[in-house]
Amino acid sequence: MWSVKHFTFPLALLMAAVCEGNTEKSIFLAPATVNIPAHQPTLEVLGLDVLTPTRSSIRSHLNASFPDAGSAVGSATWFLLDDLRPSQRYELRVCWAATQPTNFILDVYPLEKVWETPDLIASLASYVESRASIGTTEPVDASSNAAGDKTRGRGRTTSESEASVMLLRVLAAADYYSHNAVVMTHVDPVLVDIILDPYLVNIVPQSLAPTVVYMTLVAGLAWALAQRIRNHLLVLTSSPEQAVRKAM
Repeated sequence: MWSVKHFTFPLALLMAAVCEGNTEKSIFLAPATVNIPAHQPTLEVLGLDVLTPTRSSIRSHLNASFPDAGSAVGSATWFLLDDLRPSQRYELRVCWAATQPTNFILDVYPLEKVWETPDLIASLASYVESRASIGTTEPVDASSNAAGDKTRGRGRTTSESEASVMLLRVLAAADYYSHNAVVMTHVDPVLVDIILDPYLVNIVPQSLAPTVVYMTLVAGLAWALAQRIRNHLLVLTSSPEQAVRKAM
């Protein structure tokens, strides 16, 4: 006979799978296309990491900090969302290990919103300057690479173009307490996966499409099997005369 101990190991595996990571997400609609100038200044000079529908994930270490009077929501990291399809729904996800307790806030802005908001443009400028100062990246010269690597910079340098682009701000605030003074004064960068997931016909995320197809097939097979079992039970519970008529 089965006992509780037979389920202990599978249950432990299930709990481990559930507890191994956290996810924060944001859903948005891509804006209409805007004119991207080829002359300076361009988006390349920002040197931001870029997410596109074809390059939909980035693994990176993000700076985090404890909330304080100077930064009530933690440290800001900026990304460029490029080559979006206007009016299409997208889901952004940040996934990180549960061993690094962190609160994330995802904000997605159209370009004009950032340019017109002093706090946002100041945050973006501060992030770009901090990356350049520590050598994480350097502003890209728009005349240096016509082909462009869309990991950083847009690479559209030959002529003006129309594109649906947005800026993503990720705020990371450390969410733990320790008696170790060093740990409380120095927050280690958080290893994260940032994923851009387009919706299919604006209904379901593309990453869930295989799951939806699988569940639909399972539901269809279960319904067909249930009908066969039901008909068989009706035959067994009916009178011999009714069973003969149904069999005929």
